[in-house]
Parts: sequence; structure tokens; C-alpha cells
Amino acid sequence: MEIQRTKYWIKFYGVASALLITIYYLLDLKYFESWGIYVPFLKKFSMSLFLITLIFLISKIITKVISIHSEIEGERYNLLRITRFLAIVFSMIVVISFLFQNLYAAAVSFGLISLVLGFALQAPITSFIAWIYLVFRRTYFVGDRIQIKGHRGDVVSISYLDTSILECSGDYLGNDRSSGRIIRFPNSLVLREEVINYSGPEIPFIWNEIPIQIAYTSDLQFVEECLLSASTKDFKDKYPQLADQDKVEWKPAVYFRINSYAWMEAVVSYPVEPKDAAGRRNRILRYALPLLNNEPDKVKFPEGTLR
Repeated sequence: MEIQRTKYWIKFYGVASALLITIYYLLDLKYFESWGIYVPFLKKFSMSLFLITLIFLISKIITKVISIHSEIEGERYNLLRITRFLAIVFSMIVVISFLFQNLYAAAVSFGLISLVLGFALQAPITSFIAWIYLVFRRTYFVGDRIQIKGHRGDVVSISYLDTSILECSGDYLGNDRSSGRIIRFPNSLVLREEVINYSGPEIPFIWNEIPIQIAYTSDLQFVEECLLSASTKDFKDKYPQLADQDKVEWKPAVYFRINSYAWMEAVVSYPVEPKDAAGRRNRILRYALPLLNNEPDKVKFPEGTLR
């Protein structure tokens, strides 16, 4: 759908630019000599419009190429933003050159305007500079799960001035599911706050763990085997293309720790995609608990009431 819309705009700007450059040269005909002083103005005006339509035509062609050949959503989003921004900048240059005959006067006027706006719009300008920082530093992309200033969620948009995330967890949820709330913060926040990105491109997983309370008399070797089997089975079912790689850094592990009450905890640590934390935890428990419950002589769970 987006590519079809881009094709439409390419045709529109192509026809418009051809029409405007035709008008520019037609104004040289003797027929328009009677128009007198209006001809230079109309020629400059038509040339300015031609350059603007040409700029947007080129930007739409670049947009089409990026949409087709860029496979990573976050990078594609940033490239499209940069293309749109550059088209606006070059168009503004054309407009300024049309409004001012004297380039020196244009430069002075632009400098004075920039000085005034710099004081009045300090916060938006800082956020815009932060957007440039985000693009080149690649702190996060659209689709990444991040945490900043206590807020965690999935990035849904990165504009020139702010970033929007779809919150997960939040005040009313005890899991990693989306809360449905959109949180917007100025891009300038990334320049002074710590940003945690759970979706790094180099490492697709984060580590999570599940503690299971068992009695001290349980067969620890058997418990460890059950938990490893459950987490390994789910990993193979969920990521069959990665299971054959047999990477050591993606293998689950089990360790035991002493609880302050009258039992101990068997903890299985495993890799998981940031957006699948709750789902993978549930699947591992569905695999592991039947194995543990089927051997009551080997696995004993704590009973009684906490005091």
C-alpha cells in the first residue's frame, strides 16, 4: 500500500516538474513580451516551483528504493525520515533564494531569525539535535523494546522532536504484556538519561529466570534435568533455525539457592526474546511441572503456611 502511494507521488511530481519547466521556457516566447516586468518574476517563480517538485520527486524515488531494498524496519524508518528532512531543507533553500534577490541579505536575515528562534525554541532544537544523535548513534530503532527513566515499552515512532513507546508492564500489570498506553518523551531525554535497549541487533535475546520452590529432600539432579529439558524443548520449538547452531551462550542453566524459609529454590535461567518473556515463561512451566509432579518421591514441594 505504501509503495503504491509512493508510485502515485512519483508520477504526480514527475508531471508537475515537466509542466513547470515547460512554462519556464514558454515565457521566453515573444507572445509574452507584452507582459513586461511580470515575465522575470514568473520565470523565477516557475523555476523555483520546478526545483521544489524536482526535489520531492527525487526524495520519492529514494523512498521507493529504500522501501524495497531495506530489510530492517528500524533502519528503513530512519532512512525515510532523513530523506524527508533533507527534501524539506533543500526546498526551504529554494524558497529563501526566491524571496531574497540579495544572497547577503538572505544570509543576514536567516542568521537573525535563527538567533531569535534559538532562544525561543531551545527545547525543541535540543530534541531535534538529539534526533540526529539517535539516527547516527543507532541507540534504538522502531520496534525495539527500551527502558528510559523508569518507563519500558516498544518504540512505535521516532519523530524529529519526540519518541513514542507502547508501554509494557506499567502500573496495572505484573507481566510484560502491553498496557495499551502510549508514552511520549522528548528526544532530548536520551542525552541526559540512561537508555536500556532490550533488542540489541548483535544479541537477539535477554536472559530471564524462573524460581521454583522445592523441599531440601528433593532429588536435585532430577529437578535440574527436568528444568533443562523443558527450557531446551521450548527453545527448539520456538527457534528451530537457531537450535541447530548449538551455541554455548544460548544454553539454559539451573542453579539452586537457599530460601530464608524452610525450603530452597531451583532456578532455571534461559534466553528469551524481550517481547516473548511472559509467553516463554508459561511454556517452560507447562513443560516442566508435569515432569516434576509425576515423580513425587523425587520432587517434594513445600507445604504449610508462611509465618
